[in-house]
Amino acid sequence: MIERKYRLKRTKIVGTIGPTSLSKKKIRKMILAGLNVCRINFSHCNHEDASKIISIVDELNTELNAHVAILGDLQGPKLRIGSVSNNNVIEKNQLVSIQDGNEISNNTSIFVNYPNISNDIKVGDKILLDDGKIILKVDGVDGIKINCIAIQGGKLHSNKGFNLPNTKISLPTITNKDYSDLLFSIENKIEWIALSFVRKGEDIVRLKKIIHEHGGRAKVIAKIEKPEAIKNLNSIISNSDALMVARGDLGVELPTQKVPVLQKKIVRASRKKAKPVIIATQVMESMITNLSPTRAETNDAANAVFDGADALMLSGETSIGKYPTRVIRTISKIILDVEASDERKHFNKYLPFKSNKRYISDSICYQASEIANQVEAKAILAFTASGYNAQKISSNRPNAHICVFTYNRQLLNTLSLIWGVLGFYYNKFDSTDNTIQETQDILIDEKIIKSGDFVINIASMPIKEKGMTNMLKLEKVK
Repeated sequence: MIERKYRLKRTKIVGTIGPTSLSKKKIRKMILAGLNVCRINFSHCNHEDASKIISIVDELNTELNAHVAILGDLQGPKLRIGSVSNNNVIEKNQLVSIQDGNEISNNTSIFVNYPNISNDIKVGDKILLDDGKIILKVDGVDGIKINCIAIQGGKLHSNKGFNLPNTKISLPTITNKDYSDLLFSIENKIEWIALSFVRKGEDIVRLKKIIHEHGGRAKVIAKIEKPEAIKNLNSIISNSDALMVARGDLGVELPTQKVPVLQKKIVRASRKKAKPVIIATQVMESMITNLSPTRAETNDAANAVFDGADALMLSGETSIGKYPTRVIRTISKIILDVEASDERKHFNKYLPFKSNKRYISDSICYQASEIANQVEAKAILAFTASGYNAQKISSNRPNAHICVFTYNRQLLNTLSLIWGVLGFYYNKFDSTDNTIQETQDILIDEKIIKSGDFVINIASMPIKEKGMTNMLKLEKVK
């Protein structure tokens, strides 16, 4: 069983599984330390290793009575330079040419994996290499060759990414590699799929269509890392199941000082639509090699919790870092300290709209959160077949634990990403009174509630029909 204090944290942790964490023993320790979602990064992970991760997580979920989800992160149209000959340094004001191709690059001629680059780019556009360590400015386009001047020089490394913050790229959002990784994810029933470099809502619609056509049930996360995505944020939120603030590429494509405000804006907009939101990139970066995070990283992680993010994501920290379990435990402690603090922000509540076809359900979920805070209820018990009411309650960030009961085991894993949700398998649903009593008994056994605590039950009546939520009951545990 996951250590109780780590299990009861509201904000979830996503950890990337990689070379230093890909073993049953290590993933087990990470889950016990508070890991909720295992990320497979298809930019670096092959299908053989991905299959191992899926198998290990499945075994551990059974052994630990856990509901850890798997997130398959598609690479997307990641722009990269190819191989570079040794010891190439680009000096400031140096002339550099860029073109599509697979040849070896050097400090004067760089080859990239972007067939239409000369058609899409224009004079004055900037090209950022290696997360902005090298900055080039386009001086002219000569056929397929782009002539640039180095504004900021630096050492050139093989296989590094490059960004075009001022250029509208014409590459498809779902590449051939993504399609192969997507089919693998559907076949292996991965719960969450993240789409990289989303530019508009239609990108998500296209991905969901492919999932549906292949009989998949995966939920889709839109990674926000392009300026175009910020312009089309409302459409992307409406069409996606969750969002990820991917601060790496976002901080390269936009001025870095804009990212903190955008992070808050995206979290708030996602909560308003009851869509989970993940904060990613450099959360505990120094712990790749160090035993402790910097004070700045600790504050950054804490502020994401104060903002109301559903989850914090670790990349290199758990995939190639020296201390994958320690970093999970460290961030769990930061989360728990913030969540126990009197300084914890009172989150804005979003009233349901009467025009919404789920107005009754939404109203019940809203009032459950309000009453729970008013009477200091320990738990809100929700019965669900789709997870909808769990997400709606979660979006209001109540102080009570959100305890979700469902007969759908895959849904239990899916809900592991969502703030404050504790999932339990339950498949009886004979009568309302019996169901309420039996689920309360489960929570008493789990030491989540005790005699004398207030709890709120929400469900659909009659309970056998498993329809939309239309009932709320406040009571004291006997």
